[in-house]
Amino acid sequence: MRTTVERKVAVGVDPTTVGRLQRRTLLVLATTQVIGGAAVAVSFTVSALLAARMGGTSVSGLAQSALVVGTALFAVPVTRVMTLRGRRPGLGLAYGIGATGAALVVVAVAWGSLPLLLVGLFLFGAGSTANMQTRYAAADLAEPARRGRHLSLVVWASAIGSIAGPNLAPLAERVWQRWGFVEYSGPFLMSAVACVMAALVVVGALRPDPLLTARALDRARTPRGVDDRAVGDRAVGDRAVGDRAVGDRAVGDRAVGDRAVNAGPADVAPKSRLDEVDASGPTPEATARPAGSATPGTAPASGRRTNASGLRAAAREVAASPQARLGLAAMAVGHAVMVGVMTMTPVHIDHQGHPDTLRVIGWVISVHVAGMYLLSPVVGWLTDRVGRRTVILGGIGLLVAACTVAGLSGPHTVGLTVGLGLLGMGWSATMVSGSTLLTESVGLANRASVQGLADLVMGLGGATAGALAGVIVAWSSYAALTVVAGLVTVPLLAAALRPTVYSGRVA
Repeated sequence: MRTTVERKVAVGVDPTTVGRLQRRTLLVLATTQVIGGAAVAVSFTVSALLAARMGGTSVSGLAQSALVVGTALFAVPVTRVMTLRGRRPGLGLAYGIGATGAALVVVAVAWGSLPLLLVGLFLFGAGSTANMQTRYAAADLAEPARRGRHLSLVVWASAIGSIAGPNLAPLAERVWQRWGFVEYSGPFLMSAVACVMAALVVVGALRPDPLLTARALDRARTPRGVDDRAVGDRAVGDRAVGDRAVGDRAVGDRAVGDRAVNAGPADVAPKSRLDEVDASGPTPEATARPAGSATPGTAPASGRRTNASGLRAAAREVAASPQARLGLAAMAVGHAVMVGVMTMTPVHIDHQGHPDTLRVIGWVISVHVAGMYLLSPVVGWLTDRVGRRTVILGGIGLLVAACTVAGLSGPHTVGLTVGLGLLGMGWSATMVSGSTLLTESVGLANRASVQGLADLVMGLGGATAGALAGVIVAWSSYAALTVVAGLVTVPLLAAALRPTVYSGRVA
């Protein structure tokens, strides 16, 4: 049965308005990302510096780890709220917790308390959780052929705030110091205000809720008596996972018959999802199953809770799909490499004795963030055009190149800037293609939980990388860190190159 919230959303929803609703949703999400991006990006500039000054270089990585662990762990309750109540309350809650954490960091700086600083950064991680989850909301009402591009557009919007954030840190520092605040507390005061603004925008303007609307439309277009389960956007045949599948078994971007294709838009019918489903009607296989029945490994599409709901069901659904596993691995590895290298770059610059450390760090991190976000629409287009797996492989190449350039740069700012820019581009490629592949490989019922699980795994991997990065640099060097980070990509490369066999054929 649908939840009360879902039934309310279903009232008055006309499928012909989905395109207009999606455009409005993208606008609201993009606005939120501009504000939230600035709030989160500024923390990257000073969090490691604060920890280093309070506890030394060996613990400087803990600041970023606390932030990333918070981002990861808050993904679980936030996506739980989204599963039950929709994207809007979940995002609003996350931004509110992030604002609380930023305020607590300011108190920790004033008191000189490292433990309190780490607690504040942990809570501030919820703001980053909101930013990460926003990209998924962009895909809820998107057509399969445009899913990668819509997701990447929201990622791109955060570039404005994310690039401005590090460069606003010196300004925020000067403004708040005039009011008597301790050094380096100004950027987090700015972050607290930005998180509150982002929460107000998403709670007030993200209406109707995209996830609840997608569920309501999915139920409305499913004839009574037809199995309401779905894995992906549409499933036909014995088993299907992905955008569209027809035949005995298909897992991936799209499969027709026994052949699986890493598809681009040319392989997708030009009609919309709603028109396609409405025109085709139920298949004989679907009609033959009792209403509400489910093929093993699948879940109800309507958001109805089952005994296997939550993270366990999400983990089983990911484990059952090679494509979902690859998407999650791409996100986790790309994020771990990015966090590990990026975390220690400000500390590395500080050790070089630059006369204007904060300005140099702001410039390098801004280029890094530009690499992460500015080209994301191109990455989304390539994801839809040449395929998810191909873009993942390209992202791995960029990450390895970034580690090589940054590691060989020594004290030269230009080399670090180029290396961090490549690092951001590699993260963008693995994040956009991996998120798209994961989203389309699971059903609506568990989609939010699977996305929360993915961000949890990704965040914990990033937190581990951040903590180990500080230890590696303290015991050896920044160059050694980049070598280790490059080696981390090897398992992902092997998985992306591994042929996937479906019904006796290789995809």
